[in-house]
Amino acid sequence: MSDLPPDPPRLRAILEHLERQVAETETIGIYLRLQRDEVRKALAHATSAPARARAGAPQRPDPPRRTPPAEYLMESKFGPDDPLPVVVHVGACTIRQGRRTPSAISAQQARTVLTDTVIGAEPCPICRPENRLGIDLA
Repeated sequence: MSDLPPDPPRLRAILEHLERQVAETETIGIYLRLQRDEVRKALAHATSAPARARAGAPQRPDPPRRTPPAEYLMESKFGPDDPLPVVVHVGACTIRQGRRTPSAISAQQARTVLTDTVIGAEPCPICRPENRLGIDLA
């Protein structure tokens, strides 16, 4: 799971904010949709989990979960004026620009980001994620 809050009210608030951002900002819509999908997954998990708090029973925090290594990573722009491009890497790639924290994305999300002309993402020239994904960007 991600670092999202476990309770439905905060997840709904985050989801509403991301929905507004997706509607208002077309150029970064795909990136926001990726975030929105993660919040939806967390909300579905939080609302379908059995009630953790019973009357009078103390609440215990969930134990930390190990996150599996990411299939692919995406370095996003800080903002529209950021001169560095969006870059997609294979999850194990250690050659990153260093000033941006990459987001974990799935293979399908990596394909979408690399082939969307609005985003204009570039594949890492070292780990070549497009080869692993089986897509031709020429």
